[in-house]
Amino acid sequence: MTDAAHYDALYTAPERPPWEIGRTQPALDDILAGEIHGRTVLDLGCGTGELALTLARRGYDVTGIDISPVAIDQARARTAGLTAHFEVQDATTLNLPGQYDTLIDCGLLHNLHRAGGTHAADYLARLPDLAAPGAALFLLAVALEPGQDWGLTEDYLYAAFPEPPWTGTRIERTRIHAEAAGQHLRLPALLLRTAKVS
Repeated sequence: MTDAAHYDALYTAPERPPWEIGRTQPALDDILAGEIHGRTVLDLGCGTGELALTLARRGYDVTGIDISPVAIDQARARTAGLTAHFEVQDATTLNLPGQYDTLIDCGLLHNLHRAGGTHAADYLARLPDLAAPGAALFLLAVALEPGQDWGLTEDYLYAAFPEPPWTGTRIERTRIHAEAAGQHLRLPALLLRTAKVS
């Protein structure tokens, strides 16, 4: 099963994927309230578009990408009158015109890392070209904790966003909210803030 087919199956299942919680992740609330840079935003791994559409309603020009055509179709169906554009793209071979003032990854890198191979490295290598000089990048990922078999560490994230091309990288511990089998989960997570060198 291809990655796209795997995610398409999740988005067509009777129960929605666990990361689709009907709102943006609470860990991003402060960022959405006042830390978005510029006007153009790239939502990396946008799913059905909750984050992208929230930003579009606030006046930002948002592009969302996801590997799942089903998720992108669902996102496009919700755009009525908003400046949000959605594209089916593989994050490891991103091909987008121009650069963005803000990039947001809410749960994409940890899935690419979990998949193994060069997925995460290929994705990380593309990000500097997509970020305008001085752009902000925010990344929310599941944290690797004792007893877990996947997740990211602070050391991994600091190494993934070196100086240059990134600067001022800082990481805080937080939670990712999820819904699974009727239960509300709060998973240990890391929230990274960094900026592209001007």
